[in-house]
Amino acid sequence: MTDSIATQLKQASKNLLFLSETDAPFEVVTWPAQGELTPTKLLQLTEYPPDAPVELRTVDEFFAIATAEEDWHDEEERETVQRFQNLVSILKQNLSQLQVYRVGSIEIDVYIIGVTDGGGLAGLSTKLVET
Repeated sequence: MTDSIATQLKQASKNLLFLSETDAPFEVVTWPAQGELTPTKLLQLTEYPPDAPVELRTVDEFFAIATAEEDWHDEEERETVQRFQNLVSILKQNLSQLQVYRVGSIEIDVYIIGVTDGGGLAGLSTKLVET
């Protein structure tokens, strides 16, 4: 099941960039069953120092701007919004306990991770720059 969700996420996020002060692509992330994912466990899995700052967000909060259609969007921007809406839908349909972890400050690594039907962890990672 993890392979299936990984494939779906890869296809849905292909050529999508998350906009911040740097536009970063998404990468698919999978880990075998870990039990409940906590900020501490995420830091261990991603080999960050144990005192790295971690901020939690919901998927809806994180993707709010990317999934909002605006009157002033052109056709390409509307297509991008629809692709982000599709990506969020795939995440929500295939992963439970979905959570966004923001690690670091200014240069932030983002992990959008949930639990697969088989108990493994899967999702996406990207980078943000916020000054």
